[in-house]
Amino acid sequence: MTSFNAVFSSLPVTVFDTMSQLARDTGAINLGQGFPDDPGPEDVRRRAAEAVLHESNQYPPMAGAAALRAAVAEHYRRFQAVTLDPEREVLITSGATEAIACALLALLEPGDEAVLLQPLYDAYLPLVLRAGGRPRLVSLTPPDWRLDEAAIRAAVGPRTKLVLLNNPLNPAGAVYGRAELEGLARTLAGSDALLVADEVWEHVVFDGRRHVSVMSVPGLAERAVKIGSAGKIFGLTGWKVGFVCAPAATLRVIAKAHQFLTFTTPPNLQAAVAYGLGKDALWFDLMRAGLQAKRDRLAAGFAEAGLTPLPSAGTYFLNVDLAPLGVTDDAAFCDRLVREAGVAAIPVSSFYAESKVTTAARFCFAKDDATLDRAAERVAAFTRRF
Repeated sequence: MTSFNAVFSSLPVTVFDTMSQLARDTGAINLGQGFPDDPGPEDVRRRAAEAVLHESNQYPPMAGAAALRAAVAEHYRRFQAVTLDPEREVLITSGATEAIACALLALLEPGDEAVLLQPLYDAYLPLVLRAGGRPRLVSLTPPDWRLDEAAIRAAVGPRTKLVLLNNPLNPAGAVYGRAELEGLARTLAGSDALLVADEVWEHVVFDGRRHVSVMSVPGLAERAVKIGSAGKIFGLTGWKVGFVCAPAATLRVIAKAHQFLTFTTPPNLQAAVAYGLGKDALWFDLMRAGLQAKRDRLAAGFAEAGLTPLPSAGTYFLNVDLAPLGVTDDAAFCDRLVREAGVAAIPVSSFYAESKVTTAARFCFAKDDATLDRAAERVAAFTRRF
């Protein structure tokens, strides 16, 4: 009998696919998958339409259109006060997940160790394994999901090739500021470990916070591979335009992995993202304020229902502590919730490979207000009889 790659053939259907399919089958409100109801900024979409009609639709450069690489460098000069060479230190990819894949496949060799902080985005672990890496897992716990310097230091050893950091952190909604990142720099001091920083939620931060990129932190910048996502910045999750920023010698190798994965990214989308990254800072402030209001609306609805929302400092997601309900299995709770209450959520345990937190559920609040209100009402009715 034909055998297949063990890493991928052994993977189950993801919880995101399962919950989204259940939402479609049952007509449930889907607060599981992280995408907005809003169509995204019209001027950015219009720029993409104009480019596909009136500009080249042939292969753009493998590393990305020059205009977009320049726009990425300028964007981070404005928002993070860092200097990047757009020709040598910026790479455009077909989404942030492809960027992560390129980085892990390019940097890891069989036997290398990768320190992963859980809860973690579901692509990290399979990609590390596919590259031949050995994961070293460090668990973060609610309600604050703080970085544990001692635990990370204990996980970093002579075979550590990289640490993978997600900031802001999906699914927890934690945001790590300069003090935490400087602590991470102290933790990694003296090691040769690279830092792959998944910063796709960098503009989706709340309560007056400003994202601090690892590119701006001494002790991290020189070892950093920073990954961003236009889909998350502009709420256009289907566009799949990502970017990687790294020192030239590191980026050169990552670009070679990219060359043999997707090679390039649709040129009209690159043109539109280049335009969007030049938007005035006020646009980003208003985008954040709109999402923060939705976070607060859903949190208030849950609190009125007697539930316990956990803090969400960033991302599209609000977590609810299920322990006061007596829940010890968040996956079973979410399965009942979608089937009996008509609301799809994601169990936070699905973001752990081991030592799972099993008493929290993640809800996406990037939806219109009426949808959020209906979902809160349904969840309240369900928990009253739970």
